[in-house]
Amino acid sequence: MMPEVVTMLYIFFARILDQSIGTIRIILVSKGYRYIAPFFGFAEVLIWLTAINKALQNLDSVYSYLIYAGGFAMGNFVGMLLEARIPIGYKYVQIITGRRATALPLELREQGFGVTSVDGKGMKGDVFIIHTIIPKRRLANVLDIVNILEPGAFVTIEDVRPMRHGFINRRSLHNPFWQSVAKKR
Repeated sequence: MMPEVVTMLYIFFARILDQSIGTIRIILVSKGYRYIAPFFGFAEVLIWLTAINKALQNLDSVYSYLIYAGGFAMGNFVGMLLEARIPIGYKYVQIITGRRATALPLELREQGFGVTSVDGKGMKGDVFIIHTIIPKRRLANVLDIVNILEPGAFVTIEDVRPMRHGFINRRSLHNPFWQSVAKKR
């Protein structure tokens, strides 16, 4: 009985690991890190092969199927948690306020962010729209500034693939770890 429990635990945790690695690999590919993503893919498939091998050795046990599927599901969940914490990539932040905001763009610029602001027309009248592209790891900082200076602002956040030209504060953009390990092409 004990070896079967150990096998089931192995299958479960191997699936969590390989699925989490797969999620990170997909994110790296989508963000343009072509040279490091294959290493993640290699590790992912290697772990998957060991998990499927153990599962196939236990075809007579319905628990093997459930554990395998449960590990897959949990791996997706863990992968999403990891993705939220990995500080790579950029975010496009659009902030819409109901009044002309002067302190917010100034403070964002003071913090080293490039800001473009335009006047617009909303359903209830004039609005002020602020656009900025920031490193993902600085998103919480920007949202804190917005919450302090414009607590009622409507904020949208989107992922940004590599960009060209424009104002970018190079000092704040790059994580030294990823710079040395992976180059974007």
